[in-house]
Amino acid sequence: MMLPRIVVAGNGQLGQMLQQAGAPMQLQVMPVEPNQDIEIALHSDDVITVEIEHWPDTVTGLQLKNHPNFRNAGALHAVIDRKRQKSLLDRLQVPTAPWVVLDDEATLEEDLTGLGERAVVKRRRGGYDGRGQWRWQSGGEVESEWAGTCIAEAMIPFSHEVSLVGARNAAGEKVFYPLTRNWHENGILRASVAGIDVPEIQQQHAEQWLSRIMDDQEYIGVMAMECFVVDGDLLVNELAPRVHNSGHWTQEGATISQFELHLRALADLPLLTPEVKGVSVMYNLLGRNWKPQWLGIDGIHVHWYGKSLRPGRKVGHVNINRPDPAKLGESLQKLLAQVDDEDRVAIQWSLDQL
Repeated sequence: MMLPRIVVAGNGQLGQMLQQAGAPMQLQVMPVEPNQDIEIALHSDDVITVEIEHWPDTVTGLQLKNHPNFRNAGALHAVIDRKRQKSLLDRLQVPTAPWVVLDDEATLEEDLTGLGERAVVKRRRGGYDGRGQWRWQSGGEVESEWAGTCIAEAMIPFSHEVSLVGARNAAGEKVFYPLTRNWHENGILRASVAGIDVPEIQQQHAEQWLSRIMDDQEYIGVMAMECFVVDGDLLVNELAPRVHNSGHWTQEGATISQFELHLRALADLPLLTPEVKGVSVMYNLLGRNWKPQWLGIDGIHVHWYGKSLRPGRKVGHVNINRPDPAKLGESLQKLLAQVDDEDRVAIQWSLDQL
C-alpha cells in the first residue's frame, strides 16, 4: 500500500509531534513554514493538513491552500473567525454562552450590557493563549478598537473546563477520547487531567455535538472542542480544527495518540477507538527548562520543543501516566518537591483533581 505524504502547514511543536507519530508507520510527515515567499516541491498526491489556523497569502502559503488535497478548507474558514464559528454552533444547535458581534462603535456599551453584568471580548481572528481578549464589566470602559473586530460573550459562572478530542475519517467513521479536565491561567492551558471519572451525560453530549460539527463540515482528522461545565452539563467555548494541547496526554496515556489518530484519518488507515491507559496528567512548561532528575520519577515523560526560552512561551510539556489515581498522586507529590515555584500551582491543581 502506498501511503501519501502528509504536509503540515506550520513547523512548530505540533508538526514535530506529527512527524514522530508517523515514523513508526513509515508515513512521511513534512512540516512546512507557510510564512515564506518561496515555491516548495509538492507532489500531486500529497495530503495537506495544518498545525496553525492562520497564515498570509505568501507564495508558500498559497501553494498549500490551493493544493487539491488541502483538507478541511471549509472547516478552517468556519472556525478561524469567531463570528463564523459561533454562527456555525448556533446553526447546528450546539449550546454556547450568549454572544454578540461588536459591529458599531456607537452601540458598544449597549451591546455589552445586553449580555449581563460581565462579558469577555475576543478578537474575531487570532488571539489564542489569552492574547486579544479583554474582560468587561458593567460600568467599565469600552474600547473603540473592539468595534468591527471583536465579538463578546457573556461571562458564564462555570465549575471547571473540559475538552473533547475526536477524529473523523473520509468515510464518516468517528472515534473519541474521554473528556479531559483542564486548567487555564490567563487564557493559557497550564495542565490537563485524563482518565478520571466523567459524568456519562457530559461525554454523550460532547460526542453528539462534535460529531454533528465534523459531519457538517465533512471533516477529516482530529478536532478538539473546549467546553465549560455549567450546572452539570456543557457549554461549548471554542473549536480547534487540528491536534490540540489538551490532547497531549494521549502520547503516553492511550494506545493511540491524537497525533497518530490524525494521521490515520488523513492517510485513510483504520480508525480504531484508542484505549485509555490508567490516569494521566499533562502540564505545560511555560518559558522554563526542565530538570533531568524528573526522569527518576515513575511515569514521567518530558517532551521538549527545542524553542528558545521566553516568558509565557510553551517550550515543552510533561506527561505523567500511572495505573491508578493513588500511584499518580505519589508521582505528582515527588514532582511537586522538585519543580520551581511557578510550576507548583499546576502540579497541586492536578493533585486536587484525583
